[in-house]
Amino acid sequence: MGSLSKLQNGSDVRGVALEVEGGAPVNLTPEIAGRIAAAFVRWLADKRGRGPGKLRIGVGHDSRLTAAALKEGTIRGIAAAGAVPVDCSMASTPAMFCATVYHETAFDGSVMLTASHLPKERNGMKFFIREGGLDKPDITALLALAEETPAPAPFAGTPERCGLLSIYAAALREKIKSGVNALDYDRPLAGLHVVLDAGNGAGGFFAGQVLAPLGAELSGSQFLEPDGNFPNHIPNPENKAAMDSIRAATVQNHADLGIIFDTDVDRMSAVLPDGGEVNRDAIIAMMAAILAPEYPGSTIVTDSVTSDRLTRFLEGTLGLHHHRFKRGYKNVINESIRLNNAGIPSPLAIETSGHGALSENYFLDDGAYLAVRLLIAAARAKREGRALGALIERLPPACEEAERRIPIEGEDFAATGKRVLAAFEERARARGYAVAPNSYEGVRLTLPEGWMLLRLSLHDPLLPLNVEGNAPGDCAKLLTAARGLLEGFPELNLSVLR
Repeated sequence: MGSLSKLQNGSDVRGVALEVEGGAPVNLTPEIAGRIAAAFVRWLADKRGRGPGKLRIGVGHDSRLTAAALKEGTIRGIAAAGAVPVDCSMASTPAMFCATVYHETAFDGSVMLTASHLPKERNGMKFFIREGGLDKPDITALLALAEETPAPAPFAGTPERCGLLSIYAAALREKIKSGVNALDYDRPLAGLHVVLDAGNGAGGFFAGQVLAPLGAELSGSQFLEPDGNFPNHIPNPENKAAMDSIRAATVQNHADLGIIFDTDVDRMSAVLPDGGEVNRDAIIAMMAAILAPEYPGSTIVTDSVTSDRLTRFLEGTLGLHHHRFKRGYKNVINESIRLNNAGIPSPLAIETSGHGALSENYFLDDGAYLAVRLLIAAARAKREGRALGALIERLPPACEEAERRIPIEGEDFAATGKRVLAAFEERARARGYAVAPNSYEGVRLTLPEGWMLLRLSLHDPLLPLNVEGNAPGDCAKLLTAARGLLEGFPELNLSVLR
């Protein structure tokens, strides 16, 4: 593989698309996007067993500054490979997948230009077919094809155009109407005050095309206009400044619910009227509580860093099963699909990052669909005089949590990391710590003070350590305990644990 392999980021393509002062050099240009798009056409034609001329490929983008240039390059590549490009303009990542299954569009494939919440100089490409998003091996194959693909010639024609967000928004509105089933069927959110924060990404459509037509009050909503400079805060539900902003807006405007999206709307988190943040473990608990009556006794698949208190809530309060798996939203989704195929009902695959996919929605990680499900629950609760927060009132609040990324020195960091993990587990057992029996990623320990998870980064020379304490001061004790289990390895820089 040549240089294009460096653009692979798991199941996505990501790179630097904009030159900024002091930044990394640009490595994702319109020409390169065109070569990768042409490779996608070749890959898809081979998969479908038919000529490129019979393929229609949709192209959408979020609000990034480099969107227009990369879209032009992508369309050029699709056309050069013989397929029909369709310009979907501003869109969300989930909408671009839906464009392959909606009868109004029925694209053979689609490309979304986005780098999620990354800084403004970054951009990337996500690829979809009707079966779902492409996986890591598919992206590896695409980039290998792109290496041998010449730069596409300029596109002389005019691409087809598609108002995809309007079609997608209409589907979301219908889901809310049927889910709430209010007396006023066409305005099921009347009387519900929602504050939406789109972070100047692609999610502003949700206010004007979903919430307002259904009767929701939107005063206090913020940052709905697309702006690739992201001037207000990083559009990321995991970012503290972003959550502080939506939390303040929700409380100050006395709203029933606050909703925040990331840039391309495949993630979301929420805020309750009292300012309680529904993110990380809480968003998992909330979605599970909403789904539990419809899927009793089912299995919720999460990433590996969820808490023991979440497990107690899912299993003890909701009567569900909690299945922790590897980090990475595609890993979590694919595991939920595997369980369902094995006859084990799993309606929800969700990460603490806010990536959540439902079996009823093509196993698509769709922040807007999660918001729809949350809005249905909120509207029902308001109609019945209940508080939405009651669904998770038995989830104990987080007390203290921390993440430390322990550097590994030396060339073969993967071999060193595996050796350290084996010793970490052996030493933990010798000290009487409880070791999780079914950890799919790293080593998870339960101590009187809380829990910890030590794992090996897939790409970087790091051992990420997550800890959560049961009481004030417990995180410090857990970090001290972890340091004691890791001493004696000269390749590790344990200063981060002090």
